[in-house]
Amino acid sequence: MARSLLVRAVWFLLVGWWLTFLAINAAWFLNVTVVGLPVGIKLINRVPTLLTLKERRDPIDADAGRSQHSLLVRAAYFLLVGWWLSFLWANLAWALAASIVGLPVAIVMFNYLPYLTSLYRFDG
Repeated sequence: MARSLLVRAVWFLLVGWWLTFLAINAAWFLNVTVVGLPVGIKLINRVPTLLTLKERRDPIDADAGRSQHSLLVRAAYFLLVGWWLSFLWANLAWALAASIVGLPVAIVMFNYLPYLTSLYRFDG
């Protein structure tokens, strides 16, 4: 269901900016507990929706031209780079979003967050 720009703007001003901050930091706490990793990754994938109510597109189809990296490659990347780099990236994006002026850049940064965290690609 497509939401109007006005509804999304009101959501951002009243709820989205602070809920996103809580969600990204809760996600990384869950990620380091290992047991909470699946929930943490789900939260990361929902950050753009939490910020502005913008719905995500479907993950890339494995039969399409750009497929997902193997699970082993994605796991190794997450353990070595993804968990800490995406934490810094997400908090920088949040700071830009909270400034309002940096919101357009922050939205682009949040859209890349699942890929930066675990090389997970979304369509579009």
